[in-house]
Amino acid sequence: MNRLQANLLLTLAAIIWGSSFVVQQIGTGELGTIAFTGARFLVGALVVLPFAVKQFLRVDQKERKFQSSDWLGLIVTGFVLFTAAALQQHGILRTTVTNSGFLTALYVPFVPVLGLIVLKRKVHFSIWPASLCCFLGTYILSGAQQVDLVAGDLWVISSTVFWATHVMLVGILASRTRAPLVVAAVQFLVCGCIGFILGFIVESPSLSQIIGAAWGICYIGIFSVGMAFTLQVVGQRFTPAADAAIILSSETIFAALGGMIFLGERLSLLQLSGGVLILTSILAVELLPMTRLGKPRPLS
Repeated sequence: MNRLQANLLLTLAAIIWGSSFVVQQIGTGELGTIAFTGARFLVGALVVLPFAVKQFLRVDQKERKFQSSDWLGLIVTGFVLFTAAALQQHGILRTTVTNSGFLTALYVPFVPVLGLIVLKRKVHFSIWPASLCCFLGTYILSGAQQVDLVAGDLWVISSTVFWATHVMLVGILASRTRAPLVVAAVQFLVCGCIGFILGFIVESPSLSQIIGAAWGICYIGIFSVGMAFTLQVVGQRFTPAADAAIILSSETIFAALGGMIFLGERLSLLQLSGGVLILTSILAVELLPMTRLGKPRPLS
């Protein structure tokens, strides 16, 4: 798979995630945040598991043996994913879809910053202005002056550090293991088991609450988790983490388009300009590295 194909997979993941914000807010019923997070990731794990087992057997037997450090990394990734998803879900229930979509985009500039500080990884110069423009575009697209911070927003903001960390870990493990479906399935299982067990201990959900949230669990579990997160893992094997974060931020645009198509919402010219700014940033990250400007000059 080449870089362009990988980026198309990431774009498809963003489209699916963009359609999921509303469902995450209204599809939980009376089920608690932790239990809902665990249930949707267990459903996603079941979707991917048959394909992951087949890929694991092929890679482990023919390409490279899985090591204990691989499994440890996958477990840590599952913990990080659970923390990010639970914090975001808790915040979404206590703020607006507009605010949550906008604030989640904070993870975009965090990814290259964390990569530079923690992993000492340098990125193409276009990443820095593109990351800031993506965040600015998301702010404009979300309505700018209409974003009034409330208590739930702090939970969403706190989740962005873990989302940024998750993007980095996924890129590392997908490339290292050469088994993106295994990466997806294991992190889903870890995340789902933590949420399911902790949810029953802390929230004690009833059967009626689980049934009431069943459609939301299935929709998010199958599409947002099983499909979109798996597409993310597959795509990130062939795309740098910072690039992936910017491309995935386009979920905000698709969330807005979904509102226009299915809910009759309308965007102002200012908000549309925010969407254009995000798309311009994505194109810059995709195209600039291939130009003469983006290539290093030979030493004289």
